[in-house]
Amino acid sequence: MGKEIQSQSPSQSTQYTVEQLVALNPYNPDILPDLENYVNEQVMNGSYSLDANLCLLRLYQFEPERMSTQIIARILIKALMAMPAPDFSLCLFLIPERVQMEEQFKTLIVLSHYLETARFRQFWEEAAKNRHIFEAVPGFEQAVQNYAVHILSITYQQLSRTVVAEAINIEGLALDKFLEQQVTESGWSVEKGQGKGQVITLPRSEFNHPELKKNAVESVPLDHITRIFPILG
Repeated sequence: MGKEIQSQSPSQSTQYTVEQLVALNPYNPDILPDLENYVNEQVMNGSYSLDANLCLLRLYQFEPERMSTQIIARILIKALMAMPAPDFSLCLFLIPERVQMEEQFKTLIVLSHYLETARFRQFWEEAAKNRHIFEAVPGFEQAVQNYAVHILSITYQQLSRTVVAEAINIEGLALDKFLEQQVTESGWSVEKGQGKGQVITLPRSEFNHPELKKNAVESVPLDHITRIFPILG
């Protein structure tokens, strides 16, 4: 539940959450300061509300003189942290082109492209050059690392320690600890060995073993399929 905001009416004082304000008054510019404060809350406490952020970006379209590029940058960074959801593109669509041409936003767009195409080495190199953009948003690196692990898990059956290190931008003892955590929590298997020669086997799924998906489809009973046909017709 979002932060409660007090709204005064002639007859009563009512407590509304930010989500309720968005649902009741999505085009009311009076809620703009509340939505900006809510973006900062999301940054500080690790929460996230795409609907509230999209609502704020729409209000900026109607109130361009009130637009805060700092707030927009934070919205886009939070959207990057939500990948693989398409939130970044949804937010970018509502941001004027003249704003997108500012240097920090051009950087964020490039970084989003690197993530979408799983070019993690390029992503971390570019991010390292622009730490000032992300340092105000706790948890950014961890969120990207989680996304990288997701991509690895649906792409590979086996991979080398070097590939993992490049994807999550961790090496040495920190990588050893990360791999131990994945073995315990995610079912990874690390072949015994030292250093870069280690081979990691990932859990089987319909993504990295397509035959599992085929078998799952073939296992659907025929009577279930025949029940679906009248509905589709």
